[in-house]
Amino acid sequence: MVDRKSLFGVLLALVSAMVLVGPATAQAATPVLPNAHAHNDYQHARPLLDALDRGFTSVEADIYPAFGHLYVGHYPWDVRPERTLQSLYLEPLRQRVAANGGRVLPGWDGEFQLLVDIKFNENDGYRWLDAAVRDPRYAGLFTRYVNGEVRRGPVTIVLSGRQPRDAVAGQADRFAFLDGRPGDLGSGVPATLVPLVSADWTTLFGWRGQGPMPEGERAALREHVRKAHAEGRRVRFWATPDAPGADREAVWRELRAAGVDHLGSDDLDGLAAFLATPGATSVRPNALVGSR
Repeated sequence: MVDRKSLFGVLLALVSAMVLVGPATAQAATPVLPNAHAHNDYQHARPLLDALDRGFTSVEADIYPAFGHLYVGHYPWDVRPERTLQSLYLEPLRQRVAANGGRVLPGWDGEFQLLVDIKFNENDGYRWLDAAVRDPRYAGLFTRYVNGEVRRGPVTIVLSGRQPRDAVAGQADRFAFLDGRPGDLGSGVPATLVPLVSADWTTLFGWRGQGPMPEGERAALREHVRKAHAEGRRVRFWATPDAPGADREAVWRELRAAGVDHLGSDDLDGLAAFLATPGATSVRPNALVGSR
């Protein structure tokens, strides 16, 4: 007959194992969505974490640099002392990578993109960001460009919005890359500086998802993607339809069929559900040219 102390010890060990294994198993089971981009990610209840819980591999944070701090927000009235890029993104990503053996998402060895959209004071903002990511505690966390070579890290920072292009391009050793525009295609600007090309959907295409996409626009979309990929760049559009419904899904289907790398939405669950459907096959985004 097993005594009570022994039985209690066995039960305690089982409970402890369930507690330890449960969350890790659940996290590992989350499907990775290589093409999912969380637009205005900082507006969600749990910035970054809501997107990671759904397997997103790219998130966007607007920043309003002021008084030496990288506040997260679109306008000055969004500024809150406790809401900084470091507290909402850099530190959680560091902790996550440490806990997952060098990866942001378990089982995903591709790049995780942190798109930083600078809304104001881009020169000081970039200087403060550059200083922040060089802190020794972030060693090995961010993709780095050094003398013509890209050294991949778990997280790649891409600057959007107001960009101090000359300051970034002039660095032989940097931890940031640039979000380009269609004019960068064919310009000779290296993909090691501009690995991503983004555009306002409404300025390039008139179709909003109602009825079939016009053949001319479909051909233009695919040619745009082809050019970008031939130069080693990824493709993203903003201002695509984002209200739930058939129009949004029709546009998303065309983006997927054309090979667009990042589909963005404010509706995390809606985009995750779409990308999980059998017809929405995933395309692995291009890695940075020269990366290793």
